Order: sequence, then structure tokens, then C-alpha cells
Amino acid sequence: SFRHPISFRELRRLRVSDASGPVTALNELEYIDGNIWANIWHRDELVSIDPETGSVNGRLDLSGLLAGARPLDPEGVLNGIAHDPSTGHLFVTGKLWSRVFEIRISESS
Repeated sequence: SFRHPISFRELRRLRVSDASGPVTALNELEYIDGNIWANIWHRDELVSIDPETGSVNGRLDLSGLLAGARPLDPEGVLNGIAHDPSTGHLFVTGKLWSRVFEIRISESS
């Protein structure tokens, strides 16, 4: 939902969907260059969302990031996104992760 910055009153809700239907369990949102980026809870995937329509307009599969270094705890999941506007890069991390990854996104990503 979109909230008023002072009162935190809900201004509007956005239902997120893709061609398959609703996209749920969104976590850790970041507004980047006109889109909302979010991770899907307990999945190694980021989605880019049109803030006006709620349509998913991009996906980023991060399943290969930890290759063998994933924490054993089932809650050790992707859940941190940050953006550096000077480089355009994303920084991602997760619960119990010992690393932060810097990612450059291209149109083919």
C-alpha cells in the first residue's frame, strides 16, 4: 500500500500481478527509476513492478548468487535490496547472509 509520509494513513493499495495471476509474498521494496523492485519471500527472485498498474514488468533470477554458500537455516533468505543511483547498481543480501552482492542490471537481465 502507498502511505502518507507523516500520518502513515493508507492512500491506496496496489495489487501486483503477472501473466499467471497475482504475485504475493512481496518483501523489501525499493523504488528505482520509476519502478518498484521487490523480492518474493522465500524465493531467490526480484521483480520489477509498474507502480501505476501493479503489473510485473521484469524479473531477476538470483538463484545462482549463493551457490553453496546459502545458510542452512530455512529463514536465511533473500530480503535486502538497496540501489546506488550514481552507478545504477543494486546491492542485495539476505537474512543470515555473510555477504552483500553488487549487481549491474542490463536490459537483457
